[in-house]
Amino acid sequence: MAARLRKGDLVVVISGKDKGKQGKVARILAEDGKVVVEGINMIKRHTRPNPKNQQGGIVEREAPLFASKVMPVDPETGKGTRVRAGKDEKGNKTRVAVKSGKTIATPAKAEAKAE
Repeated sequence: MAARLRKGDLVVVISGKDKGKQGKVARILAEDGKVVVEGINMIKRHTRPNPKNQQGGIVEREAPLFASKVMPVDPETGKGTRVRAGKDEKGNKTRVAVKSGKTIATPAKAEAKAE
């Protein structure tokens, strides 16, 4: 799972109750081999009132799911794809979508270009 997924990547769920849904990777739990995806695998937790949450009640949040259940989205087709290691014109390591051959942008670089 070294460079296949990164925080901020757009991924698609390939199995389970949320199959077919897309979302951004919020956190990567490398030691467990899991990822947390925004809006995917939502669970409800019953919480007691505490200083942070005065009211208490039922809180809905994302739970981790196994990294093998998600695939990065191909920038050209918008569907899930496997990832291959590649190099750009400067010789830097990049991630390449197997289906289209297009480079998958690093989330930090993609945000910097958007500004």
